[in-house]
This record gives sequence, C-alpha cells and structure tokens, in this order.
Amino acid sequence: MDQSRSASATDANRHISAVPAKNIVDTAIAAGNFTSFVACLKAAGMTDAFTGKGQFTVLAPTDEAFGKLATGAVDALLKDTAKLKSVLNYHVFSGAMKANDMKPGEVMTLQGTTASFSATGAEIHINGARVIQRDIIASNGVIHAIDTVILPKDWQALAAAA
Repeated sequence: MDQSRSASATDANRHISAVPAKNIVDTAIAAGNFTSFVACLKAAGMTDAFTGKGQFTVLAPTDEAFGKLATGAVDALLKDTAKLKSVLNYHVFSGAMKANDMKPGEVMTLQGTTASFSATGAEIHINGARVIQRDIIASNGVIHAIDTVILPKDWQALAAAA
C-alpha cells in the first residue's frame, strides 16, 4: 500500500515538473545550440517580447545555421537593428504550434509576410529550411530548431550580397 502511495506522489511530481517553467528566451539559452539566435534577440532588443506572456512558435536557427550565412552577413544585420528585427520576426508566428500541427501551406510571420511549410515524408521544411529538432516546449510557446536562417523571398539577393 505504501508503494502505491509513493508511486502516485512520484507520478504527480512528474506531471508538475512537465509544465515548462522557462520562457522562450531562457529555454533557447538552456538548449545550448541557439547562442547566435539569442545574441541577435538581445542585440535587437527583443528579449522582453519573448520572456513575457503570449504564445509563439519560434523557428530558431541553430548556431550551425548561422554559420552557413555569407561572411559578414550577421555583422551587417547586427549593425542594422531594424533589419535584424525584421529577420528575427520572420522566424516567429503567433500561437504555439507543435510539429504534428504543421501542415503544408503558408503561415503569417510576425514580420508581416508569409513563410511556406512543406513536408517530405516525416521531414518538415519552412522556406527550404529543415526542422531538425521539434517541439522544444517553453512556458510561452514552442521552439523548433531549423538548419538554415530563413529570409523573406525578396531578401534572398540581400543574403548573398551581405
């Protein structure tokens, strides 16, 4: 009888600890592979937006994804905070969407333009970037790690020139 009581208490604790205590920014920091993304959020003055209330889906490029950008591209963005904010907002949309809920089609980003989801087998892509880690749950949304920094369609030439 005592064992069933302790098992029930353990189960209850497991459910309590399953509730995410960290917001999107703290969750990204704790993950350890989004340091460039978090540094950009800080440089753009956007951390408050993702530490507060609200539900967001963040398609966070990994540090490796930032490494794929043309030489000088990140430095150029860091010097132009308006453009940096726009790029970061292109990686976010309202509402917490888990990977299983992502369907092929367009989604409106916080930047104000659409991004396109597609699926190939079990893989999910957004504007060609592959979702490499799904459903990193935060108290105010969900993060999906992507392997490429995505840009609005009309910015592709800018990325190459930066």
